[in-house]
Amino acid sequence: MARPEALTPLPAPAPLPPPRLHDLVRIVRRERPSPRTLHVDVGATRRGALGVAVGLFLGFGLANPLIAQDGSFQTVESIRAAAESALASPEARVEASLDPSLRMPPCPHALQAQALSAVNVEVSCPEGWRLFVPVRVQRVQAVVVLNAAVAPGEPVPASALSVETRDAARLGAAPLSDPAQAVGQTLRRGGRAGQVLTRADLTAVAAVKRGEPVALVAGGGGFEVRMAGRALGDAATGEVVRVENLSSRRVLSGVVAAPGEVRVGR
Repeated sequence: MARPEALTPLPAPAPLPPPRLHDLVRIVRRERPSPRTLHVDVGATRRGALGVAVGLFLGFGLANPLIAQDGSFQTVESIRAAAESALASPEARVEASLDPSLRMPPCPHALQAQALSAVNVEVSCPEGWRLFVPVRVQRVQAVVVLNAAVAPGEPVPASALSVETRDAARLGAAPLSDPAQAVGQTLRRGGRAGQVLTRADLTAVAAVKRGEPVALVAGGGGFEVRMAGRALGDAATGEVVRVENLSSRRVLSGVVAAPGEVRVGR
């Protein structure tokens, strides 16, 4: 049997040369997507920026208001105080309505405020921003108030009275304004602490009472006559009361001058 011929191995392939740098750059440039062109309306952009600047100057609310270089803002309380001062008076209570998150640039000058109406005030920074602030004006009045309970029929002591400021629209008729108008008088009904006193709530303490003896005083021009009498009704000092002269049994009218004393003959 014939022997098979031996196979001759093929020569190894020659190694490829390393890629050159300019070939890699060419490949990368071919694979990079072409850039897109963005068209910007420069005129519209400028108009928008101008609108933001005008809004800040007029004080309109923006999401990103102008911030000072130091990052500070005008305090809300200073703006509120300026707005309320424009309508402040002893007879009025003014309350400005402001958002606590309001952010306005700090003003290097004193804020100016001008009342535009009874419910609107313009607050401005000279040569800067201005802001329109809504306000609520409440007319108030000083009144006499009980600071302690007083039972009916008991004289009102001065220690139970104080003066407070209340909303005039909620006050009753003829509230008292001076504690001296109530001291020594009695309440027709029991009084509670915090109650505003009116003339209708009070009655003067009787200086003479029906059936009690009184001194009848008459005279003038340097002489005075005193007679015994009897009161025919209750009356406070300064009020008119009918009395009876116990000597003549005549019924007269006189003015209570003091407790137990009635002046007649005028």
